[in-house]
Amino acid sequence: MQIEKAFLRVDGLSKSYKLDAPPVFEDINFEIDRGEFVCIIGHSGCGKTTILNVLAGLEDASGGYAYMLDREIKGPSLDRGVVFQGHALMPWMTVLQNVAFAVKSKHPDWNKFQIEEHSKKYLAMVGLVNAENKKPSELSGGMKQRVGIARAFAIEPKMLLLDEPFGALDALTRGVIQDELLKICSETKQTVFMITHDVDEAILLSDKIMLMSNGPNARIAEIVINTLPKDRKRANLHHDPMYYPMRNHLVDFLVNRSKDLQAKGSAGMLDGYKPILVCPGLQTPVTQ
Repeated sequence: MQIEKAFLRVDGLSKSYKLDAPPVFEDINFEIDRGEFVCIIGHSGCGKTTILNVLAGLEDASGGYAYMLDREIKGPSLDRGVVFQGHALMPWMTVLQNVAFAVKSKHPDWNKFQIEEHSKKYLAMVGLVNAENKKPSELSGGMKQRVGIARAFAIEPKMLLLDEPFGALDALTRGVIQDELLKICSETKQTVFMITHDVDEAILLSDKIMLMSNGPNARIAEIVINTLPKDRKRANLHHDPMYYPMRNHLVDFLVNRSKDLQAKGSAGMLDGYKPILVCPGLQTPVTQ
């Protein structure tokens, strides 16, 4: 029986901005399977966004490699859709035109009718079919982010990269969009790599949660397997007996263990360190 190779593979990734300074992060290794939703959590300055930018082809690493479908990632590609914290919409275009612009880039041979119908399909997915003729200035922050998400999904990327896309939204709006994202990813089997600072958001959305130690010399310290049912909902998430062990584990890492690992890394005590695979409340951590 042939074992399927990982959809995305990162080998020994490191990033330095100055020759005489320690790297922001080093020896980053992980894999993502097709259709998997992975969140990465860590304190500011550990290099999460830089890793995402490398995966997007927007930035070069100082060392190591990133491969998608066994091809090294070199430069941007429509195979990877990106949604940033800022919506990055073109203000002179309508909602529909913003999405259609991306679709036309992916399908330059399509006619106007095909492009518009395809764009409307994804606007409907995020609940914006009635706002297609509005300009970004007429939209709320949450609606702008929905347009950004619709635009990213409309190009039907092989992988979606999300850089804290809900960080600037109020809690109620964030919850609504989280539910929509869960629904769309479930329907499309989308592969997702997402940066978040929100522990509850990571538990709600992800299949795996990667925890980074503090920078400089940041590393992926743990990979937490999310054992909660795939059909989880925000409203009843806290009723699951595995919720609080997982949440407490993540918070304890951010508050305490990330600092300890930073100290060990700075002292050169983490050579050859491999991420620990963890299922909070189910089993003892084991080194991969």
